[in-house]
Amino acid sequence: MNDRYEHLLHKSRDAKRGGRDAWAVQSTGERVAAALVLNRADWLSEIEYTIAEAIERSGPEWVAIIPQIARQLAEEE
Repeated sequence: MNDRYEHLLHKSRDAKRGGRDAWAVQSTGERVAAALVLNRADWLSEIEYTIAEAIERSGPEWVAIIPQIARQLAEEE
């Protein structure tokens, strides 16, 4: 795991545990990526992003690790 993976994992875990309130205090880029990890299209809609826009905003480095982080969080349940 690299620093980028650990960072997004931490932010996504915080949002998963703390809900919308924990997610809302993150930077826009973190919010977009965490919403993708958590499959929260409703959160993306709140900040006026479509899924396609969220993917573009996240960039290829984060998009590549989103499925891994989503699996890891699912396994932690």
